[in-house]
Amino acid sequence: MLKISLDALVTVDTIARRGSFAGAAKELFRVPSTISYTVSKLEEDLGVPLFQRFGPKVTLTPAGEELLKEGRHLLKAAGDLERRVRRVASGWETEFSIAIDSVLSPSGLIDDIAAFYEVADQTRVRLIKEELSGTWEALLDRRADLLVGAAGAGPSGGGYATEPMGTVSFAFVVAPTHPLAAVRHVLTKADLADHRAVAVSDSARQLQARTVGLLFGQDTLSVPDMQTKYQYQLAGLGFGFLPEPFVRGDIEKGLLIEKQVEESRPEETLYLAWRTGEEGAALKWWKERLRQSPPLGRMLPGA
Repeated sequence: MLKISLDALVTVDTIARRGSFAGAAKELFRVPSTISYTVSKLEEDLGVPLFQRFGPKVTLTPAGEELLKEGRHLLKAAGDLERRVRRVASGWETEFSIAIDSVLSPSGLIDDIAAFYEVADQTRVRLIKEELSGTWEALLDRRADLLVGAAGAGPSGGGYATEPMGTVSFAFVVAPTHPLAAVRHVLTKADLADHRAVAVSDSARQLQARTVGLLFGQDTLSVPDMQTKYQYQLAGLGFGFLPEPFVRGDIEKGLLIEKQVEESRPEETLYLAWRTGEEGAALKWWKERLRQSPPLGRMLPGA
């Protein structure tokens, strides 16, 4: 009898990513005691420890790393099999995941999702938010079936198709109370070096993380998404580029001051993207829907 179940592998994978049993329990919607029991039972069956415990934090042992390295291949294969069986039976995916870059608001898809539920055959919809390279990684890792708002060119290697959604322009802004607000000349690197930048953290786990507009060694406040970056800059805790539609109204009201910098940030092209060779009914529906009703205008705050 096999001692390793797919459920146990999912549990180990989630703990490894989250760094704690409590974090895994939250993601998997289980109580922590269930997570602990699953791991203890697996360790007992295999006769090896899989995690080293450091209070609430845990790390994989060498045996745990080897288990997860091979186990992730099994999880991917099992997920692919489930999706293929589902599509063979009805043409509709069991679950359809959409990864949205944090520069866009998921609320802009409310009408689209309502329309999807009217025609979908019991397909579950899952929305996730990713940042920068993490958006592309979600597609390649099969955590997402469709990207909405993926920034810039995708990673090398192919395996996906893209369509441009449009472009977003950026403005360099600071709060009126920030020291840079009083500087009257075009801001240089030297002007910026002594002040804190607010930056969105790249959510990539494997791909090369991307940074935008940061100087080497600069004091940086890293935040989880673009909306948080906007709020912290509005509060005067740092400077940086923000999507121009985000801040247009605040600039007009004097709540933010737009400054000219010697190295401006060019417009960013945002893309729809999906894996090639996959044509389930849900993916087909979403591609047609977003082609007919481009989402950028309704997903970009302030646009």
